[in-house]
Amino acid sequence: MRRSVALLLLACASFGAVLGHASATGVAAVSDAAVQGESFPRKLSDFGFFAEAARQVPAAGVTPYALNTPLWSDGAEKLRFIYLPQGTQLAAEGDGLLRFPVGSAIIKTFAFGEGEARRLIETRVLLHRAEGWVALPYRWNSEQTEATLALAGGRLDLVTPAGEAISYAIPNKNQCKSCHSKDGEVIPIGPKARNLSQEWLGGMAAAGLLDAVPVDADSLPDWATHATGPAQPLARAYLDVNCAHCHQPGGGASNSGLDLRWEQDDPHAIGIMKRPVAAGRGAGGHDFSILPGQPDKSILLYRMDSAEPGVAMPELGKASVDRDGVAVVRRWISELKD
Repeated sequence: MRRSVALLLLACASFGAVLGHASATGVAAVSDAAVQGESFPRKLSDFGFFAEAARQVPAAGVTPYALNTPLWSDGAEKLRFIYLPQGTQLAAEGDGLLRFPVGSAIIKTFAFGEGEARRLIETRVLLHRAEGWVALPYRWNSEQTEATLALAGGRLDLVTPAGEAISYAIPNKNQCKSCHSKDGEVIPIGPKARNLSQEWLGGMAAAGLLDAVPVDADSLPDWATHATGPAQPLARAYLDVNCAHCHQPGGGASNSGLDLRWEQDDPHAIGIMKRPVAAGRGAGGHDFSILPGQPDKSILLYRMDSAEPGVAMPELGKASVDRDGVAVVRRWISELKD
């Protein structure tokens, strides 16, 4: 299944490259003025990212992508796209974050349900403007025809794929910044070369949309193998994607002393036998972030396995517990030796 998805994305990338922009084909294209301007467009359609919004069919020049290990958000389906201005391309910097040219955009739509019952909830956009990246949230209407700017965020009641009734939070603009921030600057956090398939990267390079495919990339594992794959790489990948945007030097939670990036190999830095900087109820009465062989005495797992405000981690983007993620991290900690 995953290979068929990768091939579909590869075909979409090539198709998008052939279509080009409206000036060449007459096909509706993205508004560079909306992406690069100083204002915050009130409607998602002002950007022109989609040829068919409700079905999330991308417009010319907009390319879908998927991640090896995706961020978990209450079980939401994520539909991810990037837009590159005509004549530009991505640049690879090793297996880390791809470098996006000014005028590009990253688009992520959150949806719940399947088939005819699928509902688009919100679309978050990252716009690379001359002054830096700008993060904006858009909320979909009940008719599924348009999403409007939601600078103050919002809430709605829904049922997750796991059958839990939750109050789902659409982040406000400042909350977007709190996750997409490093050293005080807004940055993307998802599209790292290590978290993208070699098929997709190769297709983008072949289409002239990426300068080079990283060689010997230290790739994150395919999350589809989480139930049976080796625990260590799956757990480390999960923590990198779900936690490391804050828990790293320069991140919003750097004062915790935890560094949960994939590339970090110091056991103490990733929490093994590390005492918390400030003990509180979030520690659950435990002494170490990760106690080898003792998942039920590890603060990290205790906070992952909670949906209680003030205890739960991550603090944002979560109103329920990711049982699959907890199971993988539990298995990894159980296998760690003293």
